[in-house]
Amino acid sequence: MSRLVLVPVFLHLLFAEDGRDQAWRLAAFAVFAIASVTDHVDGNLARKHGLITDFGKIADPIADKALTGAALVGLSLLGELPWWITVVIAVRELGVTLLRFWVIRHGVIPASRGGKAKTLVQIFAIGLYLLPLPDALHAVAVISMYAAVVLTVVTGVDYVIRAFKLRARGKRAVAGA
Repeated sequence: MSRLVLVPVFLHLLFAEDGRDQAWRLAAFAVFAIASVTDHVDGNLARKHGLITDFGKIADPIADKALTGAALVGLSLLGELPWWITVVIAVRELGVTLLRFWVIRHGVIPASRGGKAKTLVQIFAIGLYLLPLPDALHAVAVISMYAAVVLTVVTGVDYVIRAFKLRARGKRAVAGA
């Protein structure tokens, strides 16, 4: 839940001084980084103490999507990230969330390794875009973001396949009962 609370704080800092002041951008980066780290800490604590729940499996990706979605939309509004990237990532994230709800009575689709790698690369790329980098390092941000888009699409297809398999298994189980 802390990630969700930090989203408006992050956006306020990102848009301060029209997103052009280096100090505000560093503050926005810091809040984004802290919010991103809470995802890792939360997951480790849940696994360590056996507190993995179906609610957590649903709420955790939603919090991730709120944070990364806010950052992507913010960067696009500031003219620093092409809108097509934000749209591709947002459509995939919304689609996966809807798929999770579509199959929920048949089971939960937990985050895959690919999905976790996608989130990590997205966070890294967004972090680079948030930082006031010299022009020479901007290419690293762009390449990282393109890698994030590729992982986003590939893992999106994987989730579609997994959702249909889970739903088919659930229907067979009901028919066999």
